[in-house]
Amino acid sequence: MQPEFWYKKWDSNQIGFHQSEANPYLQRYWPELAIAPSARVLVPLCGKSLDLLWLAGQGHQVLGVELAEKAVEEFFSDHRLQPQISEQGAFKVYRTVAFELWCGDFFALTAEDVAGCTALYDRAALIALPDAMRQRYAEHLQHLLAPKMKGLVITLDYDQSQIPGPPFAVNDDEAQRLLGQDWQLEKLEERDILDESPKFVQGGVEWLVERVYRVSSR
Repeated sequence: MQPEFWYKKWDSNQIGFHQSEANPYLQRYWPELAIAPSARVLVPLCGKSLDLLWLAGQGHQVLGVELAEKAVEEFFSDHRLQPQISEQGAFKVYRTVAFELWCGDFFALTAEDVAGCTALYDRAALIALPDAMRQRYAEHLQHLLAPKMKGLVITLDYDQSQIPGPPFAVNDDEAQRLLGQDWQLEKLEERDILDESPKFVQGGVEWLVERVYRVSSR
């Protein structure tokens, strides 16, 4: 999947993946992780998600990574924040007191770039990537994050033959294979959300399961 795909999505405002409020799974399960308020949280492929605001509201320093600069600019303008902008390697970095949004290719991140991140929140990164890229994403993520990491990963699962992604289907076996080699995964919730997803209903999808995982370093 080429960067131009996502640039066009944002330029044409085709951002059905953007939620109008903080994710309910995040609000429900994040407190159970007992992550220190001072922890720095990595949020891959963050868009302009309101989840970033929610995490900052818990006291966290938020490091989001996003390919589309339009999404980053809209996050700050929507919330009337004035970031400082600088260049950091291959990234354009927008900074305020609570947020760092790194605009560029997630795969260009280094462990030094995310030093100090001890928590992970992935609502829409793993499922945004096609099959061939998911393995690469998981390997890179595990390379980036330090030991004693905790976090949440949210996936979608459905019959991929019925409708093309993104979002792409990631079943439980794949999640365990991709992320369970170095981390421990615990499934916290599994729910069929087809009735809440008109795009999938219209596409002829017969079931649509959302899963929430707690992840932690072994």
